[in-house]
Amino acid sequence: MEAFLFIPCLVEHVLPQVGEATTAVLVRAGLTPVLPKGQTCCGQFAYKRGRADLVRPLARRFVEIFQDAPVVVCPSGSCTAMVRRYPSLFAEDDPFREQAAHVAAKTFELGQFLVERLGLTDLGARWDLTAALHGSCQTTRVLGAGSATEALLAKVAGLTLVPLARPERCCGFGGAFSIDYPEASEAIVAEKIDDIVASGAEAVITAEPSCLLNIASAMAKRDLPIRALHLAEVLAGEGI
Repeated sequence: MEAFLFIPCLVEHVLPQVGEATTAVLVRAGLTPVLPKGQTCCGQFAYKRGRADLVRPLARRFVEIFQDAPVVVCPSGSCTAMVRRYPSLFAEDDPFREQAAHVAAKTFELGQFLVERLGLTDLGARWDLTAALHGSCQTTRVLGAGSATEALLAKVAGLTLVPLARPERCCGFGGAFSIDYPEASEAIVAEKIDDIVASGAEAVITAEPSCLLNIASAMAKRDLPIRALHLAEVLAGEGI
């Protein structure tokens, strides 16, 4: 079975290792990854700015690229959630609304796809590591895929997950929020880092690229020896 890869902007331009790891995970799952050319931004930033008019052309482009895909897999809960919103961008009498709904229904965040569609939790990964899990707002609350992430990590040999004091707390990124309210954003991520440090974790794992970048940069500013890893990186292989 082929699985078409939807690679978010942050992954393509800043975190290419996450895209490579996602490909490796799909291969481990017995699938054939396909990376279609011509992908663009999903339009999430413009959508959160209230500019649906700017998102519609991107949505049309996305649907054109992925309309024939058997399934679309993305290593980002927030970008997947944006694709799921595409049908609402078009009027009920617009024929394109149905096409958008068809593509949205077969677009999945990586962990959600592995667990809920394929029924897989153990991909043979091993990490001798003590880690904390950051469940992103979009992945856990919007998509409801947090349990899938936990199920996958529970099967990683050697990995010990330690709880955070306030696991429900946002990392403070929020796309436009971090730009419009930088002081508040920095305060929120500072509390998140405090909780990670207090947990004694050697690493923090998340399924969301934007959260990964935000947390990693905040830890780097403090010179903390704590790794920041994407779920795909953990599932793709062995690490110490």
